[in-house]
Amino acid sequence: MKKFIYILPLLVVLFFQKENFKIFPSQEKPKAKVTDTIKKDSVVEKLEMYHKGAHASYYANKFNGRRTASGTKFNNNDMTCAHRKLPFGTKLKITGVKTKKVVYVTVTDRGPFVKTKHIDLTKAAFDKVKPKAYGGHIEVDIEIVKK
Repeated sequence: MKKFIYILPLLVVLFFQKENFKIFPSQEKPKAKVTDTIKKDSVVEKLEMYHKGAHASYYANKFNGRRTASGTKFNNNDMTCAHRKLPFGTKLKITGVKTKKVVYVTVTDRGPFVKTKHIDLTKAAFDKVKPKAYGGHIEVDIEIVKK
C-alpha cells in the first residue's frame, strides 16, 4: 500500500502530460517549410528583369569587417552583393540558371572590377544558388524588386 501512495502522484502527472511525450514517431507534427519570399503588408513586389545569364562570383573572406562603398561593414554571412551601376539599397532577386534556386540580396558595394563578371555575391548568398560542382563563378538571372 505504501508503494502505491508514492507512485500515484507520478501516474497523475504522467496522465495529464501525455500529449507532451512522443511515444510513436508517426505522432510528430510536420515541420513548417521556410522559404525566401519578400512580402510587405501582404503585397508581393513586382519584378523587373535586369540581366539574363549574368556571371556571378563571390567575395573572399579577407573582406570581412571592412567598410563597403555604402559605408556599412561587410559580412560574408549577410545577403548582400556588389554591383557596378545599381544604387545602394536596391533589392535584387538572384536566380541560378542551372539550379533555379532563388536568393534575395541588397546592393551595398561597388564591383566586381573584372569585366567578365556582372555581380559579386556574399559567400552565404552564393552558396544558396550554386550547383554542387562549380568553378568559382556561376550564371544567374538578375531581377530588380520593385515596390
